[in-house]
Amino acid sequence: MFMRWAIMLLLVLPGAGWAEEIASLEDSVAQEEALLLEPQGDELLQPSVDEGGSTPEEAPRTPSGSDARWADRLSLEATPWALLPRGGAGTDEGFLQLHLRWEVVKPGFLQVELGAPVRLRMWGGEAGSSWVRKEDWDELSDWGQVVRNLMVGGDAPDFVWLGALESYTLLSGHLVRRYDNQGNPDYHPAGAVVTGMLRPLYVEAFASDVLGARLLGAEVVLDMQHFLVGRRPSPMQYTLALSAVHDWGKAGGTSEPMTLAHLDGTAMLVRRRDPEGGFELQANAGWGGRPGQGGAWGAVAGLGAEYLTSRMDLRARLEGRLQRGGFRQGAFGPDYELARFQVAGPTALPQADAPFPDGYSAYGEVILSWDAESLGVLGQRHLRLTMGTEVFSWGRLDVDGRLETQLLHRDLSVGVGGLAVGAGQPGARYLASAQVRWRFVGGKLYAVGQGGTLLFPTAEGTPRPGAFASVGLGVDNAR
Repeated sequence: MFMRWAIMLLLVLPGAGWAEEIASLEDSVAQEEALLLEPQGDELLQPSVDEGGSTPEEAPRTPSGSDARWADRLSLEATPWALLPRGGAGTDEGFLQLHLRWEVVKPGFLQVELGAPVRLRMWGGEAGSSWVRKEDWDELSDWGQVVRNLMVGGDAPDFVWLGALESYTLLSGHLVRRYDNQGNPDYHPAGAVVTGMLRPLYVEAFASDVLGARLLGAEVVLDMQHFLVGRRPSPMQYTLALSAVHDWGKAGGTSEPMTLAHLDGTAMLVRRRDPEGGFELQANAGWGGRPGQGGAWGAVAGLGAEYLTSRMDLRARLEGRLQRGGFRQGAFGPDYELARFQVAGPTALPQADAPFPDGYSAYGEVILSWDAESLGVLGQRHLRLTMGTEVFSWGRLDVDGRLETQLLHRDLSVGVGGLAVGAGQPGARYLASAQVRWRFVGGKLYAVGQGGTLLFPTAEGTPRPGAFASVGLGVDNAR
């Protein structure tokens, strides 16, 4: 009973006014907090991607510092977009995809990007099919895709953000890790993330769909040192966190509801700051379960590290995990928008009902961003690699990752990504995508090509395999 009340409290916390203005610390302490508390912000604030995983584009270039002014960008892409069946399922369909985008930025205050791809039918489809692809706009949640990016406020700990959640992790990451709310190709919601601090508490809350009843969760972090002995020069050395996530399953298709909760403790082992950058090493341990389901629980312990300079941001994590009674860490992951209908593997059941073997696993994650000039401009990365891998004691392997690079004075951008769920087991699930973007004529005009594989949830639950390919031209005023 106590656990249920704790979860309900967490789920209503986003409306409790965490963005209340509080007294500022010394500059050095404030800078440390901004680094420590930013919730995977590098992934979160990248420009969103189209189906298949597009390479991030350059953000409007603006001066840094308090004198930064408003900047804007307008772009238009026109590409033939072909949807191809795999395994004999479905028919060929072809569309002319028009994608108009408008972005305006005031650094530290507001960033807005609006636009969505409109696919006009050129060939294929069933008799009587509409001339606009109806699956892109057939429910209220799909209209969320018009908001590609809306951010109010600057850096953590206080901001509000809306847009596509790609590789989103909720703080400790033991419930929501590398989650993609665009994993269903026919479901295009806008998610939201809200963060705030009321010392000694820090809170992050999220919704996977602001227009539908889907995932809603929050994590509250208590600074134990501050709570016990008062504010210290180095915040968040020792923390205790409680997180809970609930899926109502009533948008993007109907699925069984599911609730998970997790308790985590973290201790900072090493923290170094200098003018060239910084290094952190921390240890974490936690326990979680499914409220109302006895025997469904799991435990985790591991290490996390981050190395940060003006040109490089390297994050790594290694954990040992124990699973019992159907619970698993990172249940809301990159495959969840498909697994909520049918999990990968031999069990043709939705994730809320599917058994998960008792066992243990090793989880590792690496996120690397590097730029020869500076990491200061979002979307500007000469190299970005993000990868997560989990190996289970009973023979299963889950891997997902993406590699992006910018070459030839940033005129050429290449991105490749992939997902393997349940590798080594019957019914494994594999997805891959790639995109190339080449700017010419002074950078105002660019050619883009992309392709990859897709899985479409069906009324029967079994995903229908497909593939897509596209090539075309775009123009903008980014340079």
